[in-house]
Amino acid sequence: MAFGLLKYGFSRRYPARRDIPPTPDLKPSYDVVIIGGGGHGLATAYYLACNHGVRKVCVLEKGYLAGGNTARNTAVIRSNYITPESVRFYKESVELYGGLSGELGFNLLYSQRGQLTLAHSDATLRTFRQRAEVGRFCGTRIEMVDRKQIREIVPCLNLGMKRYPILGGLWHPDGGTGRHDAVAWGYAARAAELGVEIHQRTEVTGMTVDNGRVTAVHTSRGMTRGGQVVQAVAGMSSRVAALAGIRLPIRSFPLQAMVTQPLKPFLDPLVSSAGLHAYVSQTARGELVIGGGSDPYPLYATRSTLDLKESLIAHTLELFPFLAEVRLLRQWAGITDMTPDYSPILGASPLKNYWLDAGWGTWGFKATPVAGKRLAEAVATGKPPKILKPFRLERFRSFDLVNEMGATAASH
Repeated sequence: MAFGLLKYGFSRRYPARRDIPPTPDLKPSYDVVIIGGGGHGLATAYYLACNHGVRKVCVLEKGYLAGGNTARNTAVIRSNYITPESVRFYKESVELYGGLSGELGFNLLYSQRGQLTLAHSDATLRTFRQRAEVGRFCGTRIEMVDRKQIREIVPCLNLGMKRYPILGGLWHPDGGTGRHDAVAWGYAARAAELGVEIHQRTEVTGMTVDNGRVTAVHTSRGMTRGGQVVQAVAGMSSRVAALAGIRLPIRSFPLQAMVTQPLKPFLDPLVSSAGLHAYVSQTARGELVIGGGSDPYPLYATRSTLDLKESLIAHTLELFPFLAEVRLLRQWAGITDMTPDYSPILGASPLKNYWLDAGWGTWGFKATPVAGKRLAEAVATGKPPKILKPFRLERFRSFDLVNEMGATAASH
């Protein structure tokens, strides 16, 4: 091995080729300008170039790639939602994740381990039955399980809770996790190979709108024009849309999570409880990832708080009392953009050439492949595909909502 490293050090291939080229100068115009260099923006750029041959594309990111909400989530991938529209949408995303490492030539550490959601009341059990039936109807693997089956799935779970008795659960074998930043890097690397320009440290500061179109995008590094403009900025959706004169039905809340010190593997599935406002999974490195509901007040901040930490710890210990002496390593927060029906806004905007990828709440990472693929199709063809129509912005005017309020892993 030592000889191999020495040989590599003196070879012409050293240093290794960069996956993402240095930030180039901003061109005067592009076919498509994508605002946001997280998973969704990069996926859209990749599918535009790969599936539709649209390669004069630039991605504008105010910080570094995947440095926003992409880096601040808990990396859960699932499709066990309530409405048929959402189940079909996220089912396609789960299927895309299954082959994404091979397609991108980048190890995303995708692991399909299953998700167990716990019911602590009869009302929750009734909701779970509905979700199981909808899931089966749409072709997603999901089923009701009783206490005996729960014991088999997670032997170390505390089934003797008195305050929050476990009555049953919802088992979703398709649930899993992936490496969130690797998803963004994989899309970025392949998009760059296809000619997409990636502009880091390039903040969008304004837009010029004329005759119902965005005619110019102003940035901290100059101005550019785009035949089509795509917005994919997660928690900052309302603020960026406002630059184009669009008011979105979105409120933004902090969402906190934390991880513990590494432990030997003991928890394979993801375990969540909406009643306890907590969910727990174990990473490949042994850390326990712990998340819960969003903060109860709107705020554009990614700070962590003591009260949320105490709440998450207390509820996690209800599920796994033996973790009492385990130490926390870090705590963080992202910004969730919540719509009135808890479903995303995906597709056309009131402006002719401006496309929206917003309103994901806590569900953005798991939708990365399908959102990028289908929005790229809409941008390239000018016509949103059928799978996106339920998530159009106009649904709030017609009251044709896609209510997913009860489908969160930890209730908001």
